[in-house]
Amino acid sequence: MPFADIVGHEQVVEVFRRALRSGKTSHSYLFEGPSGCGRKTTAQALVQAIFCSEREDDACGVCPSCRKVAAGSHADIHYIEPDGQFIKIEQVRELQRDLSLRPYEAPRKACIIESAERFNPAAGNSLLKTLEEPPGNAIIILLTENAGMLLPTIRSRCQAIRFSPLSPENIRLLLERRGMTPETAELLAPVAEGSIQRALELDNEALGNRQEILLTRLSGLDRNNIATIFDASEELGASRDETLETLDMLISFMRDIAHLAAGSAAIVNATVRPALEGFAAKWPLQRTLQILDDILETRRAVQRNANSKLALDRLFMRITTTAH
Repeated sequence: MPFADIVGHEQVVEVFRRALRSGKTSHSYLFEGPSGCGRKTTAQALVQAIFCSEREDDACGVCPSCRKVAAGSHADIHYIEPDGQFIKIEQVRELQRDLSLRPYEAPRKACIIESAERFNPAAGNSLLKTLEEPPGNAIIILLTENAGMLLPTIRSRCQAIRFSPLSPENIRLLLERRGMTPETAELLAPVAEGSIQRALELDNEALGNRQEILLTRLSGLDRNNIATIFDASEELGASRDETLETLDMLISFMRDIAHLAAGSAAIVNATVRPALEGFAAKWPLQRTLQILDDILETRRAVQRNANSKLALDRLFMRITTTAH
């Protein structure tokens, strides 16, 4: 995939374009960002651009080298991922043997290492010298969700590149590029948490049903009928993961309600616009923002292992108090 096709990381792409034009790409990079945000795709695009002889600061995307990189079958790229729980020293030694050989057809060899935070100690220490002085001008790219979990000595030998979560608009665009209908992409993008991978894993029919249940329960909350609160918590927070999913959906809804209450027509959850407009009509902007703060506070508590159902009980009680 050429840089021109990368979505949502324009500043990162420009860094690499400048490096390619100046001939000063690093020997080793550390790509940090959430799962599914495009780290591996960008790593492959960088290697593709380095290997391609047709253009100066990007890949042509059509030459034999570009097609092999895109297919994951280029002989001069070495891929590593955890073998079980960890990346092991035998994998690093195999990489070192491979990098010691001359490239078959590319100007340099390359290695892309996934889940780089999962090196066992021996493997991590073995990699250090290779990162410092890759043989044959090779390029090594480490991918991680949390750079803080890597050895400081590994981090210090890499140029760090930070990737942000993808926006709902970018996820919607990528889903449609993959052949998804605009209606389905619009449904999935707001709850994908910035990850195209998560968007593809979501069951859109189940998600639509869950949105409908949440909106129904939200509109039915009644501070004078405590059963409406307990029933909502029971249905929407059966487990910690389900509670977090409910809270993420609520956060997305509340942001849209705040936009509508402020007079903006631009919202993310367009498929449920009528319901959200109904909430915006009865909840003043300041109260909507207070509810959003309460939801964010509840999410942090659940992440710290607070009881999921009790956390939802308390949140729904606060919503009924704030919203009236």
